[in-house]
Amino acid sequence: MTDLFTPLQIGPLEMPNRILMAPLTRCRAEGDHVPTELMAKYYAQRASAGLLIAEATMAMKGNSAFWHEPGIYSESQIAGWRLVTESVHRAGGRIALQIWHGGRACHPDLNAGAVPVAPSALAIEGEEVHTPKGKQRYTVPRALEDVEIPSIVQGFAMAAANARLAGFDMVEVHGANGYLLDEFLRDGSNRRTGPYGVSIENRAKLLLDVLEAVGGEFGNDRVGVRISPLNSFNDMRDSNPVALSSWLAKRLNDFGLAYLHVMRGDFYGRQSGDILTPIREFYRGILVANMGYTPGEAQSAVAEGKVDAVAFGAAFLANPDLPERIRTGAAALNVPDPSTFYTPGPRGYTDYPVLTG
Repeated sequence: MTDLFTPLQIGPLEMPNRILMAPLTRCRAEGDHVPTELMAKYYAQRASAGLLIAEATMAMKGNSAFWHEPGIYSESQIAGWRLVTESVHRAGGRIALQIWHGGRACHPDLNAGAVPVAPSALAIEGEEVHTPKGKQRYTVPRALEDVEIPSIVQGFAMAAANARLAGFDMVEVHGANGYLLDEFLRDGSNRRTGPYGVSIENRAKLLLDVLEAVGGEFGNDRVGVRISPLNSFNDMRDSNPVALSSWLAKRLNDFGLAYLHVMRGDFYGRQSGDILTPIREFYRGILVANMGYTPGEAQSAVAEGKVDAVAFGAAFLANPDLPERIRTGAAALNVPDPSTFYTPGPRGYTDYPVLTG
């Protein structure tokens, strides 16, 4: 019977287990968004994952949404990430980089005063962003002109090329959680007309163009994509998330991707629905699911063929040896400390204990 410890082929790589580490923003980059030796230690500690998916990383300069998140557009960033990938590989792991554009979740105080861009001039409401000046309300973004969009696509392609130079095994295109590609996908944030608006096909055009360009740089079988059709984080919504999910599941078959990574629910519980069932029905590739899985539920989901693998977030954050804890049925998992999720230094980052004996 297939279980979480049955090896899984994802693209050209064999994963020793189906317990993936979800991308987790930790805000430990320094200087000009440069990855550090501390980050290398953090990821190497978690190298027993079937696949590590590194945190959301700026594909291009000037689109910061988290202040201390890493980038992949400069030589120093490539060198910093190379420390990470080499450390993970020495520890026997495999690692993908999540490449990302923050869209309207960016803020002028994080980007030398630059106004953020989005599909439409609609600000994020009801949430705040951390900046050097403290918490700030999100600003109204500038709607991208159609002629500007190819440069976004090229920026993702360059990020993929740089990720390859940095030694990553794969890249994951971030099409989730209310950032730029997701903003185009969902009709609550995309009010455009023309080639990038109204229909699902048009709203998906930017994501699909990015996937094609990234695949051209890295190879389609080393490219994953993450989507979150239900998640209302960053003031997101869609009028028909099941239809959007079904359409994407069918269309993504054309790309021969390494995997499709689906966030199955909504952080805030504002939207509900079953998107995994139609995605599983229509998508013929490797399906990874995420959000709120216990080890037991993950085991059942894989055994029943509902998904091929499960990505764990906070559980992996607090348990560097999560696969071993699941394998041995450890009585309890370390509890993550939210107060250290985005703070500098090793506390709550590289100091969680592992099993002994």
